[in-house]
Amino acid sequence: MSDETVGIVVGVDGSDPSKLAVQWAAQEAHVRKLPILLAAAYVVPQFLYAEGMVPSTAVFDELEGQAQTFVDEAVNEIRKVDADIDIMQEIHEGNPITMLLELSKKAEMVVIGSRGLGGFAGALLGSVSSSLVHHAHGTVVIVRENMDLSAKNNRIVVGADGSDISALAVQAAYTEAEAYGANLVAVNAWLDRAVSSSLAGVNLSDIDWEQAKEEQRKLVQQELEECKGDYHGTTPEIVIRRESPEAALAELGDGARMIVVGSHGRGGFTGMLLGSTSRALLRLAPVPLMVVRKPHGSK
Repeated sequence: MSDETVGIVVGVDGSDPSKLAVQWAAQEAHVRKLPILLAAAYVVPQFLYAEGMVPSTAVFDELEGQAQTFVDEAVNEIRKVDADIDIMQEIHEGNPITMLLELSKKAEMVVIGSRGLGGFAGALLGSVSSSLVHHAHGTVVIVRENMDLSAKNNRIVVGADGSDISALAVQAAYTEAEAYGANLVAVNAWLDRAVSSSLAGVNLSDIDWEQAKEEQRKLVQQELEECKGDYHGTTPEIVIRRESPEAALAELGDGARMIVVGSHGRGGFTGMLLGSTSRALLRLAPVPLMVVRKPHGSK
């Protein structure tokens, strides 16, 4: 493959969640004017290598043919959304996550379903989920099984905590809001833990809640102003909550177009993706979850 960027990479394995991921990616490519790379991988069962045996060419051909069928079906679905989207495809033998991690180096984002047929999506409920979310070279979008992609409320919900990676998430959310003509909701939430240097080491049950709330509102407002760029949409709404970040995101994200968070932070939205709450958010997010990462090698 060339060194050119490939736009949106979509993991394809023929499962229903994979098909949802393709639908979401098609709409994203349509509004953002981005190309799509459909990526499929197949793995030869280990038992076929038992006792020094080597699988026949027919086995490889059958598995590759099945993967190609999944890709062809995805192409048809994308064409229903926009016949002019530039579509590329890659099919590899081997671990699908390894392939996606490599492709993420050149992608605007990697989109994947949260369950599958032992391929991409099924891995996202186990250890491979962390591999993709924590080690991809850029943004990852996770579309969970049975999600409603209709976006009843045309809004983008983003977690904001004033950190550097949070700023990247806010910038990504602005880009999405501009593309979809959506309202932007910036959310800051915590549960008796520090979320900014001004509150470091302070248990919020011991200080005036309204004062803390106002400090966090100013923090988020400053971040929104600094990250605004050329955004010309409606004024973002700021929501400050004293509850767990994943609960706040799940509630406010219900019916939204997507939820956007960073992959590192100060223990609020972005920091949660380094611990157990990341798994909670993967389970609880009612809409597609966009996890924004710093490109590898950046400071």
